[in-house]
Amino acid sequence: MTTSAVPTPPLDRARAVVRRGTVISAVALLGIAGVYVLALGFTPVEVHQGLAQKIFYIHVPAAWSAMLAFSLVGIVSALYLWLQDPRMDLFAASSAEVGVAFAAVMLTTGPIWAKPIWGTWWTWDARLTLTLFLFFLFVGYLSLRTALHDRHERARFSAVVGIMGLLLVPFIHLSVYLFRTLHPQPIVLKPSAPSLPWEMLRTLLVSTAMFTLLYVGLVTMRYGIGLAAEAEEERDAA
Repeated sequence: MTTSAVPTPPLDRARAVVRRGTVISAVALLGIAGVYVLALGFTPVEVHQGLAQKIFYIHVPAAWSAMLAFSLVGIVSALYLWLQDPRMDLFAASSAEVGVAFAAVMLTTGPIWAKPIWGTWWTWDARLTLTLFLFFLFVGYLSLRTALHDRHERARFSAVVGIMGLLLVPFIHLSVYLFRTLHPQPIVLKPSAPSLPWEMLRTLLVSTAMFTLLYVGLVTMRYGIGLAAEAEEERDAA
């Protein structure tokens, strides 16, 4: 006697994706809590910046995660225009939402660090200004998606905006070399060796890994929510 596997309904598959993303996100958040135990208790205080430097272990990984998210939006958007696969549009939208959240953390923690170090919350520095512009670009991306109701038109127009954001990401990274700027130059992602003592570099790398894992978890969860919404729409239309 043989039995055939029963296909999993789309809504159940979507809920499984959401659960997977929730678990990954929870593990990442616990890891980030552990990072700050490591940063506060087992990482030396920077000589010139003092305790204010500790926010570095949140600010830099949040910036990395935001740029990773926005870069993937642009890459996947280009693939969508080529392949017309709606799953790519859904992933791009999910990554954009998560990227905006990380960018908000980046743009909040930066001024908190800048006030005691630079003596001001904000300056129209080249990198800061371009990063703020990128943030607003993707806020506009999300607004565009809510304004357009035709699925194919929404995906196509959003893809163009996503690609524009991708083109801006490397320019932001190079802005500290191209312009006179208050923002510190890269101390890890640069041609020469990292400019951090091992204890600080270790904490930064662990934090970056946890933030990247959080990105994966949040995007997975948001992608699953999108799949569930589509499955419910198809069920209601049937």
